[in-house]
Amino acid sequence: MKSRIANKTYKPGELLPKQEELASELAVSRMTIKRAMDILAEDGVVIPQRGIGTLVRKQPGRPAGQLPVNAYEGLSKDLGVPVTSKVLYFDIHFPDAKVQEALELEANEPVYEIKRLRIVNGEPYGLEHTFLTMKIIPNLDKDALLGSFYTFLKEERGLKVGSQYRIISAEKAGDDDVKYLGSAPDEPVLQVEQTTYLEDGRPFDMSIDHHPYSVHHKYTYLSGKSI
Repeated sequence: MKSRIANKTYKPGELLPKQEELASELAVSRMTIKRAMDILAEDGVVIPQRGIGTLVRKQPGRPAGQLPVNAYEGLSKDLGVPVTSKVLYFDIHFPDAKVQEALELEANEPVYEIKRLRIVNGEPYGLEHTFLTMKIIPNLDKDALLGSFYTFLKEERGLKVGSQYRIISAEKAGDDDVKYLGSAPDEPVLQVEQTTYLEDGRPFDMSIDHHPYSVHHKYTYLSGKSI
């Protein structure tokens, strides 16, 4: 249903087909369709109208450079503009306790540790500190990190991202933020700490990303709840 809405099969402001019709077409129960509609409503994608049906919500425009708070398809796709990367650090070692817990690993299961500078329109956009599970992504070459890593996972490894757990906070700039992002020592940075899961539920990526105050980095959120 989300794919059909995204590709404008169901256009903004239009009514979706009746639940009975969708259940028949997709060969699922009406309860399954109802649950799907509930999830879409909770996500702010559709609006149930009593006695009328379910409308596809007209989405507000999102300013360039801003991400939806639930974005997880990779920076290049979520921003909609070209993003390049500079790999600052790449190594393999055993995880510490925090990484073990996030990625559900044992102490003797190795991870890749990566630091990347993300660049948009020639300017520093973010500094990523990432830990990847080696058993899920073996034989990773450094060159795969120069472009969109999630596109590489999908097209080269047949792995598809399913969801993310994300914590967003304001933090003080550290030495790397000053060096690579151009942040002032007393300036705040936007920190996004997240764990990313594959469609089958396995965690494979834990990262801590910093974004400079100077680029006015913002996340947008659209609630599906009626007020």
